[in-house]
Amino acid sequence: MEKIRNRKTKVQSWYFDLSLIEKYWLESNRVYHHTAPIILIYALREALRLLYEEELATRWERHKRNSAALISGIEALGLRMHPEKDRCPALNAVSVPENIQDINVRRTLLQEFNITIGGGFGALKGKVWRIGLMGINSTERNVILVLEALERALKKEGYPVKIGEGVSAAMEKLS
Repeated sequence: MEKIRNRKTKVQSWYFDLSLIEKYWLESNRVYHHTAPIILIYALREALRLLYEEELATRWERHKRNSAALISGIEALGLRMHPEKDRCPALNAVSVPENIQDINVRRTLLQEFNITIGGGFGALKGKVWRIGLMGINSTERNVILVLEALERALKKEGYPVKIGEGVSAAMEKLS
């Protein structure tokens, strides 16, 4: 904390200026001329509290385990990950199979299963699905739910999938 107090670096945004947040939090002399984003500060504090309780190494392992299970399920369905290696366990990109409309699968997931996955951006628009397993959403239950829903959405679009195949592969990885 001492390093933060003695830094003279100017930060362009309230959200990233920890020294400004610290002054606002600890001192009675409020230095920011707008209403502070208190809800965001409380949210940051709560997120850090949860991280402290779980411990960083444990959280990393949970994310890796759940991502490995998801990848196992995805590959059992005959889908490919994007990229093939050096992936972030919290954000898993899946290549959309040829002849499958990205938006149709994502719409089915949302409307029928209340699951939101992201599409690709730029050159990857329509070519990848982004499945987040971040923070409290990185659970074994969510891995199984998204795989079950994805199997059904793909089948609806005519993709040759055997219902339960992806889920079984993920369950093996999780046990």
